[in-house]
Amino acid sequence: MAQRPVAADGATLSESALIVGAGSGLSASLARLLSRQGMRVALAARDVAKLGALAQETAALALRCDATDAAQVDAAFAAVEKKWGVPDLVVYNASYRVRGPITEVEAKEVERTLAISAFAG
Repeated sequence: MAQRPVAADGATLSESALIVGAGSGLSASLARLLSRQGMRVALAARDVAKLGALAQETAALALRCDATDAAQVDAAFAAVEKKWGVPDLVVYNASYRVRGPITEVEAKEVERTLAISAFAG
């Protein structure tokens, strides 16, 4: 049986991670950390081209996935499961932001922000 990755403090780590809504910032930092600690990482985002450098740096699997489309989310999970088995860790980091003064933001846009950021569509 293969050994599971171990953190610096001796704790056993999960073997694979799927980050939905991957990009720059928090998800990129997390992908780097998990990769350094020996985890296999899958990055899922609407624009796979934007994941190129991060995927190469972390040896991650890059997947096209719009988190508002249940079929695409299912396909991302299926791709990870086919390659490594069921992911041990899933991070949901998809978000949508509306910019502008609160008095000018349309209610539909606020609903979309909440739907994507909290409920994936």
